[in-house]
Amino acid sequence: MADESYIQLTIEIAKKGEGSVSPNPLVGCVIIKDNRIIGAGYHQKFGEEHAEINAINSSVESLEGSTLYVNLEPCSHFGKTPPCVDRIIKEKIKRVVIGTLDINPLVSGNGVKALKKAGIDVKVGVLEKECIELNKFFFKFITNKLPYITLKAAQTLDGMIADKNNYSEWISSSDSRKYVHWLRARYDAVLIGSETAQIDNPKLTVRMVEGRNPYRVVLDSSLKLKNDLNLFKSNSDNKTIVITSEKNKSKLNKINQLQKLGVKILFAKSDVQERLQLKSVLTQLTKLQIISVLIEGGSKIYSAFLKQKLFDDIFLFVSPKILGNGLKTFSEIESRKLSDAPKLSIKRTQKIGDDLLIELIK
Repeated sequence: MADESYIQLTIEIAKKGEGSVSPNPLVGCVIIKDNRIIGAGYHQKFGEEHAEINAINSSVESLEGSTLYVNLEPCSHFGKTPPCVDRIIKEKIKRVVIGTLDINPLVSGNGVKALKKAGIDVKVGVLEKECIELNKFFFKFITNKLPYITLKAAQTLDGMIADKNNYSEWISSSDSRKYVHWLRARYDAVLIGSETAQIDNPKLTVRMVEGRNPYRVVLDSSLKLKNDLNLFKSNSDNKTIVITSEKNKSKLNKINQLQKLGVKILFAKSDVQERLQLKSVLTQLTKLQIISVLIEGGSKIYSAFLKQKLFDDIFLFVSPKILGNGLKTFSEIESRKLSDAPKLSIKRTQKIGDDLLIELIK
């Protein structure tokens, strides 16, 4: 197998850690000797052994003279675990092939330097684009100090996310809904606005597939949501977060009621219209090491993130239905002329059940 094939294998192995390693990156590793895979592993959980160590420990024979493949540059610093490069050098591995460098300043290039200094043959940049895509959440967080933001919406062909009575169950197919649950298990948090919380009363948990529940974030600028919503009642894992205005810090009674339900309260800045400042909201989430957020509504929230260019991509599930009137997906986007309309690029499309999923990027 060529180097590209083995790096592709590390990418697939790395995906096994989705939902478990954040805010660390997804990393997979395989070790080859005499054209045989003699070791393989991935980063399984935040704070535990890295992929390289798991791969090394999985081998039952000497690693001397072998080639190690990994999708991300091995670490060279002490964190929650010792440096991976030290163990690679100790095992007398002859060659290391790396998908992409780690842009984390604590690592960036230093792992490669340490390996080369020890006389190990190092190759960098194999399937680099694919390796960066795998860890787009991690790279965004490291470079911008903000979480990766995906806007997710299900709409009709004519761009409606609900009918004129705000009823939206179900616009998309069951296959699309299952795919959304799969997405939830891979993002650190799911976020909605207070109107969506009141009208749809969602649980925002992972139910149709196996996977861990994300944090459930609701923006409630006035701190007036009722305590009997599913977000609060079904909070046995204590992963529901309410973000409200700093002006509400004096509402101790309401805050205490929510905290007794296991709800975490975060305070963000608000603007002159009493709307929460989204940049402030995202900053609060980064303090909890949340590096990826799936925005699930509603229309005002979608519009605000789009207007402020605080999103990275959009997952638009288009159902073959026509309403004619109802609630628009981006109801507060009002471009006066076509040249002023936000311009997006189609990254990929795929058919899911009866729907078409369009992935868009800026």
